[in-house]
Amino acid sequence: MYLSVFGENTAEQIIERSRFIAYVSHIEGEEEAKAFLARVRAEHPLATHVCYGYIADGLGNEQRFSDAGEPQGTAGMPILGVLKAQGLFQTAVAVVRYFGGIKLGAGGLTRAYSSSAALGISAAKICEHDVCVPLRIKVGYPSVNAIMQFLEREGYSDYGKSFGEEAEFEVAVREKDCTAFCDSIRDRLNGRVVISEGERYIHPFQINK
Repeated sequence: MYLSVFGENTAEQIIERSRFIAYVSHIEGEEEAKAFLARVRAEHPLATHVCYGYIADGLGNEQRFSDAGEPQGTAGMPILGVLKAQGLFQTAVAVVRYFGGIKLGAGGLTRAYSSSAALGISAAKICEHDVCVPLRIKVGYPSVNAIMQFLEREGYSDYGKSFGEEAEFEVAVREKDCTAFCDSIRDRLNGRVVISEGERYIHPFQINK
């Protein structure tokens, strides 16, 4: 189980006339990290610096950072430090800087890059990646409204559904919650439901915003 951001997000701020743009992205491996950084650089060919930090795996073993021409230790490491402080994995942060003519000094640069990274992450959705059980729930049509109300009340607004001879719903439930979840459905529908489990996998569950 680990935390990561969902999708890609952007935030920016102006510090002493320098423009700092933070790009934050979920990644799965170093190849995706490199592709993400290449896209950011391509979008800002005239930027003074494109600094970054990332943790590419779910264990924290694949970590990289770069000051990209800024004084050593003032950009990449602070960005990576924000990722570590917030407990994020499979996450990359690139901070683009357009120099505004005022030098910030080592301390000022460190604060600017770390605050920009934090600003970008604060704009992102944070997900907890956990083992899930994909469930297929079959019910008769008289029970459709009841099951939909149950799923949405429990916070499962993102689920699949199809309608044939019976109504079928597909939802990913945390493994640790699966037994209680299924028992609640059976109780609510007085047993008039068929629930089958699929193969377990790692699924992102949103925990904010």
